[in-house]
Formats: sequence, C-alpha cells, structure tokens
Amino acid sequence: MASSSKALIESLGSLDKDSYVSLLSKLIGESKLVQNNPPELIPQEDLIVNHVLDSLRPYSTETGGGPLVINHVAYHSGRGNLIVEYPGSVPGKILSFVGMHMDVVTANPDDWEFDPFSLSIDGDKLRGRGTTDCLGHVALVTELMKRLGQNKPALKSTVVAVFIASEENSSIPGVGVDMLVKDKLLDKLKSGPLFWIDTADKQPCVGTGGMIPWKLHVTGKLFHSGLAHKAINAMELAMEGLKEIQTRFYRDFPPHPQEKVYGFATPSTMKPTQWCYPAGGINQIPGECTVSGDVRLTPFYDVKEVMTKLQEYVDDINSNVEKLETRGPVSKYVLPDENLRGRLTLSFDEASAGVACNLDSPGFHVLCKATEEVVGHVKPYSITGTLPLIRDLKDEGFDVQTSGYGLMATYHAKNEYCLLTDMCQGFDVFVRIISQLDQD
Repeated sequence: MASSSKALIESLGSLDKDSYVSLLSKLIGESKLVQNNPPELIPQEDLIVNHVLDSLRPYSTETGGGPLVINHVAYHSGRGNLIVEYPGSVPGKILSFVGMHMDVVTANPDDWEFDPFSLSIDGDKLRGRGTTDCLGHVALVTELMKRLGQNKPALKSTVVAVFIASEENSSIPGVGVDMLVKDKLLDKLKSGPLFWIDTADKQPCVGTGGMIPWKLHVTGKLFHSGLAHKAINAMELAMEGLKEIQTRFYRDFPPHPQEKVYGFATPSTMKPTQWCYPAGGINQIPGECTVSGDVRLTPFYDVKEVMTKLQEYVDDINSNVEKLETRGPVSKYVLPDENLRGRLTLSFDEASAGVACNLDSPGFHVLCKATEEVVGHVKPYSITGTLPLIRDLKDEGFDVQTSGYGLMATYHAKNEYCLLTDMCQGFDVFVRIISQLDQD
C-alpha cells in the first residue's frame, strides 16, 4: 500500500462507535414517524435530516467551522433530501455515496420481541426498525462525512454524500432522488463512481431484478356444484391457464448465461402470489376469480418484451381455450349450446427493470479490493429483488455500484437489527475506497 494511501487511512481512522450509536439512537427514535405507507403513513424525513444536520453543521461552511458544503433540498413539506460535499482539489475528480434513505417500511410493535421504534442493544446487535434498512447507513455515512469535516484531509477527490427521501414507496411522486436527478443537482456525480449504500451482508451487490406485477382475471360461468356440466369453473380455468402461461414463460426466458457471471441466486421467475374470488356458497362453482403475482426478471431480458409475450400467451389461450387440460369428465371451458367461452384477461401494474452493474468499472474494482482488505474475502452477488432507483440512475449515465452493511436476513423483517462490527467494517471500506480513488 502506498505511503500516502496508508497515511490517509490512518488520518481518517475507524468508526467512533459511541458517536455512531448515539446518532443511530436518535434516528431510530424517529422511525415511527418515517414509516412509508401512504396514504395512512407519510414519512417526515426532515426529522432524520435535522439529526444529520446537527452532526455535520459544526464542520460546514454554513457555520464557518469546516469545509463541508451542505444543501437541504425539499420538494414536499417536511420531506427533504440532503447533499453533503467535502471538496477535493482536482476539478471533476469525484466519488459519491448515495441511496442512504431516511424512510422505513412499517412495523407492528405487537409482532416484535422488542420496541421497533427505539434503539435497543443486545451485545453486538443494534435493534430497531431501520437499523439495517436504512437508518443504520444514514448514521454510518454521516459519521464518515463528519470525520472528513473534522480531520480535513487533503484530497484530490471531492466526496459527496446524498441522503434521500421516499425510497420505500413511490406512490407519492416527485419527492426524492428522481427529482434531484431531474433538477440536475447530481449531474457532476457522473464523473466518478457512485456507490449506492442500501444493500446488505458487506459484499458488492452487482445485479438486481426487474419486476412486472400482473393480474389474471378469469371469467367462467357460475352454477350449482351439483350440476357441474352447466358451469365453467373459473378456478380450474385459472389454474390450467396459469400453468400454461408459466410453462411458456420458462421456455422463452430460461436461465441466462450471464446470471452465473453475476452470481444471481435465482433465474427469472413468473409465479402467483395472491388469489381472490367473490364470496359464495361451498355448493357454487365460481364464475370468476383473480390470480395476481409478479415476474422477477434478471437484467439480461427486456421488460417490455416479456410483457408483450405474456399478453400473446393469454391471447392464444383465449383463442384455443377448449384445448386446455381439464379436470374430470365434465370439466370444460366452453359451453357451445350457450355460446359461452371461458376467458382470461391480463393486466399489469407499473413495471421496473433490473440492473447489471459494470464489472469493468474502476468503482467496482475499488469496492472489491476494499472489501477484501477489510472483510477478508470478496464475493459479489446478485438478487432478483428490485432497486428501481438505481436502474434510473444507470440509465441517466451514472456509474452505479452497490453495497451495504446491514443483514439481508433482517431486511424488511420483524425484529430487525444490524451488527455494530459490520458497520465498523463498512466505515473502513468507505475509507479505503476514498484512499484508493485518491491515488489514481
């Protein structure tokens, strides 16, 4: 390791555990009010912003106490984003930590073993809603920027942190990072790697999935179950129709060779997750029902092409519904004497595409090297969970790499927690990323 790099690492040091836990305690104490599930729960991210500002303002140009340049940007009242910049000496040389979001998913205290809305400590465990996703990262990057402001290392690179609103639910548009991009407030970040800090398990996450939510409404004919020959059983039609759709999907979108390169845990999948039908007696064959689910699509397939194919499958099944497998001697999907045919109707909710990070990017190589040095090994992975915001950033020309230091096992889960030792390692990874990129 070059002496200048080593000196920088020594200058920035390790995470101040007491300061980190103190700040995280304040953030988790606000978590009840930053749950994101409109219209009932609309987060007030400025409650988090205020604690971050209390930590960073003493080292900012605003107070004259340091070099940090702070920009609080809000598009909705009480729902701000925060851009914090530590200036470097070389124009255009930049790296950024983005994606630390200040909203959380909901938590029901009755389902938890401890209070989700206050920080509790159990050995190495830091427990509460948001510790892993993502208030733990908000506190971590705040501590990093605070250390830069305190120690004022002479960097060539400008280091930028972007704390964002409204990541967990996009039903209220125009609040978070999408608006920062639209208003070109992040444009200069395109000159260097952007590290999205909102994943887990201390390893680079190099791929995410797209998502296509779908609904399959099935129309048959309701009739008495003792006269099954006069009915078109919508539930049977739904099961056989969906089986045929899934069979065709897996034929047309099989495991892709790049999925092994990126380490995807699963290939693309298409499956039902919900079922509903009108209430009725046990002796009534249902005349309609709806099956809902999603497609999780690896980023090597096109979302629009898949949606088109799914509609083609349904159209063909409707045209040939009498050819579907039936269930028993009187099960049928056509009643010729009544000129009735069972029918499938497919609809989609908003779809999003996945991301394959650039494995040739300097940012990726720096992240891997830093991870190996700190954690002891590096094993990039990919999942078909969705991070639509990073796909939008990649499409806008940002070099996005992703990592995180919470625990995948507690992500969005009851009894969420992170490990303080993992967050300490995250801080060390960030310091080494800054150090390596400053040597280029």
